[in-house]
Amino acid sequence: MAIAGMSSHAILILCLAALACQAAATAVTLVVPDIFRGTNLGVHDKVDPTEKIFNVLDHGAKPHGSGDSSIAFIQTWIAACRNHTGRSRVVIPEGTFKTGPVIFEGPCNCSKPIVVQVSGTIKGLNDISLYAEPFWFLFERVEGLVLTGNGVFDGQGSSSWKNIVGCSSCSPLPASIKFNGVKNGVIRGITSLNSKGVHVFLTNSQNIRVRGVNISAPDTSPNTDGIHISSSNNIKIARVHIGTGDDCIGMIQGSTNVAINNVVCGPGHGISIGSLGKYQNESDVRGIIVKKTTFFNTDNGIRIKSWPGSTPSRASGMIFQDLNMQNVRNPIIIDQEYCAGGCNKNQPSRVQISNVHYINIRGTTASKIAVDFICSSQFPCKNVELRDINLKYIGPSNGGPITSICKNAEVGFGGIQNPPACH
Repeated sequence: MAIAGMSSHAILILCLAALACQAAATAVTLVVPDIFRGTNLGVHDKVDPTEKIFNVLDHGAKPHGSGDSSIAFIQTWIAACRNHTGRSRVVIPEGTFKTGPVIFEGPCNCSKPIVVQVSGTIKGLNDISLYAEPFWFLFERVEGLVLTGNGVFDGQGSSSWKNIVGCSSCSPLPASIKFNGVKNGVIRGITSLNSKGVHVFLTNSQNIRVRGVNISAPDTSPNTDGIHISSSNNIKIARVHIGTGDDCIGMIQGSTNVAINNVVCGPGHGISIGSLGKYQNESDVRGIIVKKTTFFNTDNGIRIKSWPGSTPSRASGMIFQDLNMQNVRNPIIIDQEYCAGGCNKNQPSRVQISNVHYINIRGTTASKIAVDFICSSQFPCKNVELRDINLKYIGPSNGGPITSICKNAEVGFGGIQNPPACH
């Protein structure tokens, strides 16, 4: 169809120009990388020329393992977060720094994200009276945060552990790194060593990535969970090595949309959902995925646990797939009669567990009961799937064959079943 007053040659040129403009406009919209995608998490490992560097040494931190650098760290954070409006990077350089509790609090006025680069070793002061609340490094109310580097958070927990062994009423010891109210955060590359309490505690947070982190404490260290999650959404954990005296990863009330991939766990208590139902009116747990994870010499593999007599809540939509168990005492366990420190087991748990899928789980176990489902008599476990389970018993030969238990559980089976399916 001709356009009045224009030749066909002019029309052709006009069309080509319009296509070129459209292509140019499309190209302009493709540039911004998502720093929270796995392939882009390392984008902040190197200093950007547009960033302003805030070095803790410039605020009086002592890098030779003497004194207390807590105030210097906090002052550095305030300068970078509150007093600067451009891009900020807090640098903790090589050296050994000692601190008590440190609070890095937002909201920040700088550009997002603020980067905290740890290259040195930070040691937690041993005087437990310094810690009025159960944290060592607290990141609070920050939107856009990257904690990165090859540095070490050494909680020096051994001096504190002996004070709480066997004490069910003691206050929790400080978590080494706590995120409270953090949105869009990354923890990458660091090492957490010998925490007094939990190593990494994520609470009231969303969109958090934990990648390439090493977490280590002796298998005898009490309550040293590797990563502890509560009231948080959209958490992704990958390529992490965890060996502790408690859960490698624990997810309690309000944990939703948590994806765990390529984790090595051991020693420790395995990966736990719970305990649930200990407190009144707990939020539901849902959307938990654990894949391609290996357990070495752990007390448990995948464990879901809830307290008897709990108020109603739900734990649903969980997938545990492609897991390797090596000398694991209880590879697959649901315990709705969990009773640490004593309780009334005559009152059934009211946590409804449903839509749980165990797929392609293999390896060795030190227990004759490789699958152990003890569910609530009032709210039986629903829609539990066991597909391609192949576990070999390597304990003492006496006591009969490897078995499974399904109490108050509706379980479906498919593929290989070793131990044999329970009914």
